[in-house]
Amino acid sequence: MNRLRLRWSRIMAEEISKSADVGSSSAATSTASVAKSRALWPSVLRWIPTSTDHIIASEKRLLSIVKTPYVQEQVNIGSGPPGSKIRWFRSSSDEPRFINTVSFDSKSDSPTLVMVHGYGASQGFFFRNFNALASRFRVIAIDQLGWGGSSRPDFTCKSTEETEAWFIDSLEEWRKAKNLSNFILLGHSFGGYVAAKYALKHPEHVKHLILVGPAGFSSEADGMSERITRFRATWKGALLNYLWESNFTPQKIVRGLGPWGPKLVQKYTTARFSSYSTGNVLTEEESKLLTDYVYHTLAAKASGELCLKYIFSFGAFARMPLLHSASEWKVPTTFIYGHEDWMNYQGAQEARKNMKVPCEIIRVPQAGHFVFIDNHSGFHSAVFYACRRFLSPNSDKESIPDFPEGLTIA
Repeated sequence: MNRLRLRWSRIMAEEISKSADVGSSSAATSTASVAKSRALWPSVLRWIPTSTDHIIASEKRLLSIVKTPYVQEQVNIGSGPPGSKIRWFRSSSDEPRFINTVSFDSKSDSPTLVMVHGYGASQGFFFRNFNALASRFRVIAIDQLGWGGSSRPDFTCKSTEETEAWFIDSLEEWRKAKNLSNFILLGHSFGGYVAAKYALKHPEHVKHLILVGPAGFSSEADGMSERITRFRATWKGALLNYLWESNFTPQKIVRGLGPWGPKLVQKYTTARFSSYSTGNVLTEEESKLLTDYVYHTLAAKASGELCLKYIFSFGAFARMPLLHSASEWKVPTTFIYGHEDWMNYQGAQEARKNMKVPCEIIRVPQAGHFVFIDNHSGFHSAVFYACRRFLSPNSDKESIPDFPEGLTIA
């Protein structure tokens, strides 16, 4: 072990020396060359055996399951000098930022569906959905800024407002770069929170909003947090609350375990999507590929994950709840929840009372928080039904029933 550490240190010294030698070249070239050389190091020489190249490679392996052809691209959302007023540029670098994007083949007249992942996830989590959804939509899925294969700038936000702007404004810059408008926006969990906040700020670009088990519809003041308050009064609760406010994220545990991190992730994915799944369990191949993908996306540099304490208080209660903005809603909305989702659909019911736009709440059986993995066929039926007014009847596609069998309206 000591020899391995010594060898690792020597290689680090050589890399620093190399970086100094090329200091007169452009910053972009220098950064690229160092990143490339580091990516070539054998994984055994790195405490955390991952890199951006590993993320993209694992994404490609996971999406090999998908039969619909797709294009993966890094969409440039611009750059700015240090000290820029633009939130995601507040770092010591003025390098361009990129949003990792996958776009699936579709017919030219298909409505555009933009998919946004949740906290601790990336766009590859929708691997079970791309084939079915691409049969009726122009599907585009992204990794949010600071997640997955997207750029991971230093996270320097210091307030809830700044943190929301980090995600909302970067999503808007991505939209501009892709020249999109009049699209359907789907967000899961924390991605649902971001999608809703985006639609509140830019309703002119979104024709329908689909929130899948969205976070952020309740706060500690809503009377739903008595159990959390009691738990926080215990020593265990006090400790966990301290870790939360210190921005200690689950990803830090994965990184701290170094080369043993993949084993921990494997135990999680096996438990969540196999042993304790409420719906369709993963096949052996799916489980292996998803585990590999999840590890690399979690173990990479901390960035977007550090939003947690600014958006939510301990117990996942929103600091700026969407419920309080319900009367300002301008985009027709469909909520989709798994029957066993730990995100409570009653928050959506309360919000609907104050909305001035069409709103429906659909519940999918045999599914938990990851409804699109647990019961993907039920999830697809719910999405098709939610978007029924945008989907034209077509002879080579199944018609959409008045209401899909097995689903329920809340």
